[in-house]
Amino acid sequence: MSLPVRNRAAVLGLGIIGSRACSRLLDAGWQVGCWNRTAKGLTGETETPEAAIDGASVISIYLKDAPAVREVVGRIEAFLEAGQIVLNHATLDLETTMWLERVCVARGCRFLDTPFTGSKVASGNGQLVYYTGGDASLAEDLKPYLGVTSKSQLHCGEIGAATVVKLATNLISACTVQALAEALAITTSQGVSADCLIQAVAGNASGSVLTGMKLPTMAVGDFETHFSLSNMGKDTRYMLALAASAALHTPAIAAVSKRMGELDADGLGGLDYSAGVKP
Repeated sequence: MSLPVRNRAAVLGLGIIGSRACSRLLDAGWQVGCWNRTAKGLTGETETPEAAIDGASVISIYLKDAPAVREVVGRIEAFLEAGQIVLNHATLDLETTMWLERVCVARGCRFLDTPFTGSKVASGNGQLVYYTGGDASLAEDLKPYLGVTSKSQLHCGEIGAATVVKLATNLISACTVQALAEALAITTSQGVSADCLIQAVAGNASGSVLTGMKLPTMAVGDFETHFSLSNMGKDTRYMLALAASAALHTPAIAAVSKRMGELDADGLGGLDYSAGVKP
């Protein structure tokens, strides 16, 4: 393995967000090694994750979920070099986030809990917002790197804090979009136009950036994937696990999680999570 080289990064996971992050890093002058389980044919792509991280000073993980992160990090663990910085951008359960920190510490690496908010358009435009958890000075040092793919970063506290904040914000989004789906279905079933509802919500206290983004596309049946139903569904399960660990009763997200599981089982998991409007 090569020693870490400044301005060399590794991107693991080349889905909707990872592929765009990789492209922006390349455009910003970073040397990038990248890897995806299914080859994407991108610049700098390697056949293995071990090759992608070779010589990287920063390793950014954009994998789908906790099982994928545990599998891939377990695979590269022996190849991690002291001094490398590992950033996890995937939305995970808290236990996996803490496991990642232990792996990194054991290998002499620095780790930052770094999930994000923003989807396809935001990632392409470098407008993500990262939540960071861990060493505040490390988070500060990484602002130029994170700034390539984001408009801002919010430091939340110690390792795990950013994971909790990310799950909390996703809980709000998941419940809000399900409420929009039900409101739209009820409104149109009574002969009132979807456009009337869209205008009413826009001028109502219930209006928000999210409702402005999702309600118009839901009304015309446009479920182009910005954040998949399958991914939001797994995040709801992580939320429920956090609630259970604190003995909290959270009926709203429990109901939404159940609904998303049903839609995923019906084959809609690859659509945007706003597909909850489908009958």
